[in-house]
Amino acid sequence: MAYIHRVQYYETDKMGITHHSNYIRWMEEARIAFLADIGWEYSRLEEMGLVSPVLNVTCDYRKTTTFSDEISIEVSVSEFRGVKLFLSYEMKNDKGEVVCTAQSSHAFLDREGRPARVKQDFPELFECLTKLCAG
Repeated sequence: MAYIHRVQYYETDKMGITHHSNYIRWMEEARIAFLADIGWEYSRLEEMGLVSPVLNVTCDYRKTTTFSDEISIEVSVSEFRGVKLFLSYEMKNDKGEVVCTAQSSHAFLDREGRPARVKQDFPELFECLTKLCAG
């Protein structure tokens, strides 16, 4: 299920084009929605004692976007290594044109900031992410 973001006026620069930093914010919005869609709301992860900081982000900007454009963001699991999760994003405008492709990587840490043992301690989450990666 795609996450939809409408470009806000404040997200644009003096030229009327969306500032590049906003795409990172949209990725986070889409990632949180994606987790909710697959049944693993971020608040649930936190209640379980997990946090998932961003390790890396890359973006390839293909086309500009402007105020009030509707951007559809598809999120998919590209790789999952138990402690590290790699996500891919494809952002399209309302004409179906790809405006940005991106990737992010995340760790799963426990409350003390140590790598979490997802497979052993959270097998349902491990299974879900593994299936999404395979599919």
